[in-house]
Amino acid sequence: MTSMIDSYRHKGMRKKLVEEVRAKGIRDERVLTAMEAVPRHFFLDSSFLEIAYQDKPFPIGSGQTISQPYTVACQTELLKVEKGCKVLEIGTGSGYQACILEELGARVFSIERHHVLYKKTKALLSEMNYKAKLFYGDGYQGLPAFAPFDRILVTAAAPYLPKAFLEQLNPGGLIVLPVGTGDSQVMKRIKKIDDKKTEEENFGYFRFVPMLGNKVR
Repeated sequence: MTSMIDSYRHKGMRKKLVEEVRAKGIRDERVLTAMEAVPRHFFLDSSFLEIAYQDKPFPIGSGQTISQPYTVACQTELLKVEKGCKVLEIGTGSGYQACILEELGARVFSIERHHVLYKKTKALLSEMNYKAKLFYGDGYQGLPAFAPFDRILVTAAAPYLPKAFLEQLNPGGLIVLPVGTGDSQVMKRIKKIDDKKTEEENFGYFRFVPMLGNKVR
């Protein structure tokens, strides 16, 4: 694991990254402040230390990646997280996104289907004193035992919107997810009006690793 040192140099690199993300169109200052607070290099192997603050995705093992910071900021901004929001994250990955959500005052529940990644991330977040509740399992099922949620964030490419997500969302709640099976996916924000009605918006194309169902690894 990366040594837990957050130097002035790291903080300076993080500030620069935040300015880069702002320049690309992120307007929510709360999101930018949260990104400046979370040391991204803690989530990457030490060999990536020098490039941890580039606006790029990087491998984190188990065939997964830590998303590009701009993508994390964009999804977070679209989610409109308020303090005390109960958020379900599908795809814990490195845990970086969960920490950003927690910095915004969210109560985070996150599912990861790769057991090695789940164990590694659980240990890291505990060491960093974040309180996100992590679960090992199939993201397509959501977390019915902990529902309902105010927000649901999906950090892997979904071929469709799983029914379980809408069932586990409070009326007025939002789901942000990339939908598509090709090389790129459309970022969607879906608002649940009530049990029968939703509103949907599209926010351009992104690239995510696929979300796989019916199995855990």
